Amino acid sequence: MDEHIYIYIIIIPYYAIFVNGKICKDPKVVTADDFFKSSLNVAGNTSNNIGSAVTVVNVFNLPELNTLDISLVRIDYAPYGVNPPHMHPRGAEILVVLEGTLYVGFVLSNSGPNMKNKLFTKILHPRDVFVFPIGLIHFQFNVEKTKAVAFAGLSSQNPGVITITNAVFGSDPPINDDVLAKTFQVDKKVVDYLQSQFWWDNN
Repeated sequence: MDEHIYIYIIIIPYYAIFVNGKICKDPKVVTADDFFKSSLNVAGNTSNNIGSAVTVVNVFNLPELNTLDISLVRIDYAPYGVNPPHMHPRGAEILVVLEGTLYVGFVLSNSGPNMKNKLFTKILHPRDVFVFPIGLIHFQFNVEKTKAVAFAGLSSQNPGVITITNAVFGSDPPINDDVLAKTFQVDKKVVDYLQSQFWWDNN
């Protein structure tokens, strides 16, 4: 039997260097288009189980954000749509409402005797601003029967997102149902049912 050895050569332009694992161009060959991204003028598709869509601009689709520690999202909400409880492990978030009315909130960590798991909430109207501290679970809910739109800036080029229900009940492979039944203090049948559901990713 013949054995073949394949050698792959990756050719990188002489002007490219890697920073944070991303290619950075030599400033001498950069153009205005390298700093440009169109798409946030287009509404996301909210016809899904949770009624929201997040359109992301981060280092993966706008490489010139590399090293700048910023990113941006547009969030569209159907009537009564929710951006479910989630967290960003690498970035704080500042949200501004453009259209509609949102009920928003975040939960403190479970440390500290007087503030343990304290929930902070607010009703936001157009041009209102709310801040979600880094790493804390937070959410937004459209309380009206009309659509809503918000924009959010994040303090990382790649803030990451962990949607709580998706991570707990939709992990691959599934978390052992004994673990979840004990954690949530429910029958394993409840856990099995939740793990059988389709957990929508709105990002």
